[in-house]
Amino acid sequence: MVKNQSVEELLKSKCGKEDYEKLSAISNPPLHRFIAKYVEFCNPDKVFVSTGSPKDNQYIRKQATSSGEERKLATKGHTVHFDGYYDQARDEENTKFLLPKGVSLGSHINSTDRRGGLKEIQALLKNSMQEHQMYVCFFCLGPTNSEFSLPCVQLTDSSYVAHSSVLLYRSGYEEFKRLGSSPAFFKFLHSEGELEDGVSKNIHQRRIYIDLQGDTVYSANTQYGGNTIGHKKLAMRLAIHRASKEHWLTEHMFLMGVHGPEERVSYFTGAFPSLCGKTSTSMIKGETIVGDDIVYLKKMDGEMRAVNVEKGIFGILQGVNSKDDPLLWKTLHNPGEIIFSNVLVTEDKNVYWLGKDGEVPKKGVNHSGDWTLGKKDANGEKIPPAHPNARFTLNMDLLENVDPKLNDPEGVEVSGIIYGGRDSDTSVPVKESFNWTHGVITMGASLESETTAAALGEERVRKINPMANLAFLSIPIGEYIENHLDFGYGLEDVPPIFSVNYFLRDSEGNFLNEKDDKRVWLKWMELRVHRDVEAIKTPTGYMPRYEDLKKLFKEVLGKNYSKEDYVKQFTLRVPEHLAKSDRVKQFYEGKVKDIPKALFEELEKQEQRLKEAKEEYGDYISPEEFE
Repeated sequence: MVKNQSVEELLKSKCGKEDYEKLSAISNPPLHRFIAKYVEFCNPDKVFVSTGSPKDNQYIRKQATSSGEERKLATKGHTVHFDGYYDQARDEENTKFLLPKGVSLGSHINSTDRRGGLKEIQALLKNSMQEHQMYVCFFCLGPTNSEFSLPCVQLTDSSYVAHSSVLLYRSGYEEFKRLGSSPAFFKFLHSEGELEDGVSKNIHQRRIYIDLQGDTVYSANTQYGGNTIGHKKLAMRLAIHRASKEHWLTEHMFLMGVHGPEERVSYFTGAFPSLCGKTSTSMIKGETIVGDDIVYLKKMDGEMRAVNVEKGIFGILQGVNSKDDPLLWKTLHNPGEIIFSNVLVTEDKNVYWLGKDGEVPKKGVNHSGDWTLGKKDANGEKIPPAHPNARFTLNMDLLENVDPKLNDPEGVEVSGIIYGGRDSDTSVPVKESFNWTHGVITMGASLESETTAAALGEERVRKINPMANLAFLSIPIGEYIENHLDFGYGLEDVPPIFSVNYFLRDSEGNFLNEKDDKRVWLKWMELRVHRDVEAIKTPTGYMPRYEDLKKLFKEVLGKNYSKEDYVKQFTLRVPEHLAKSDRVKQFYEGKVKDIPKALFEELEKQEQRLKEAKEEYGDYISPEEFE
């Protein structure tokens, strides 16, 4: 540990005059001690301090290409980065919370003893930045100069990580000046460790440790963005913990503006597990995007308001094509500052990803090195042209559909909340909850998604994923649900909660929704929050009327919507709903402690309504029966 009297001397010697002056302009002793401690401990050859100025950002860009961590592509501003062959995704096994003895957050949380974990990670980080340059970067989670602002500092020896963060997050240098001497900031320390052929060598010692007590994330021997860009899901875990103490919410949600009649814009948040339509919804044609991944929700003057924690997107490329993703496709093919990772680079320095329009190239360079069609790895497995988890990183300012309130320090008022999962046989395409508690419990806490499609005739594998946030929780699930229930109190106008399901199938396995139908469901929800249309009350929530959907399908998609399609899509499937309710109760009864009584009470109320409807109408009930 650096002694207080030596902090200034150490920083001066390692940073140099210009960079030290950048640090000394921030009057925050806890910040200086943190930086000095790890400058001494990691022992970089050089330290660069970034203020987020155009000059400093340009230096980071140049370092990313001169170091070889990124390579220039044919399109102006585009670069490519390759992670190691076995370093291609979040390392859930080695991502752990550091908890003091006797503290447990629940069986769903991967943790280790804090004292032992700190000792292990410190050993891995000792002298890890020799022959490397350390980048000291300041960022702000949420808009700057705002009640939502949460300042962060990241120390990393990866120019790619520093560059990615510049695109994804707002500069926090001025926020640290505004913060003064407060220690209430998040800290991230990352070292890619020893390199071999430009990638992290010691993957077997890859560790990502989250210290809630110190508001610090440590990451070693990895380069993949999800393990190294501290402000992504790693910061989300810290923020969930802090939000629980301060009575606000950190959610794994998109934030978008849905445009209604007479230029009205209503803002919706939405939580979807992976591969359930989250990004495609937030980027849908005709609407505007505020964010695609993480939001902070706070109560302000009786309103629920939300911000996008980020200003950029670290998105999955697989399946992005010109037909289904026209806005994103256009952005990815125009000049602009974009980092592609783990794609195939062709001889003409263009990129290919899985599911991209056109033929698969026969050769190029990818995460395995020189690649040709049919190449196999050491285990005899064929190497695809690009990795399934190939990514793009960009500032949302490049998107033509970005919402003008992206950086509004007041955030946006939330008009509605949407939960969606992959569900082949139970939930209707769209419905509204009866009230806040009903929505939180039956749509949020009961969110279930099919992770894989099994062989024909077998039941698909389903998993309960509360609010699509289970993997990132840093508090017990019971506390998390209780926080949501309490959050509705004190709001003058409580936003309605909706559920959507884009994956409903008929008895022969055919999808009952078209991909573009979600545009109609969004427009219906926008009308409902303003009570511009009526709805049908059913045992599980309010469903759309046929007449309203028929009109919307014509206006939005130019399609005729038949009564037959409506009945197929919105038939209430009683046995399937009852079976799901049993699964939800088993999940909470068997694995989770201290669950609010309201959860079981709300599920029992819904079960009783379903059973009564079954007695009167049978197992499968047309929505017309409830009109």
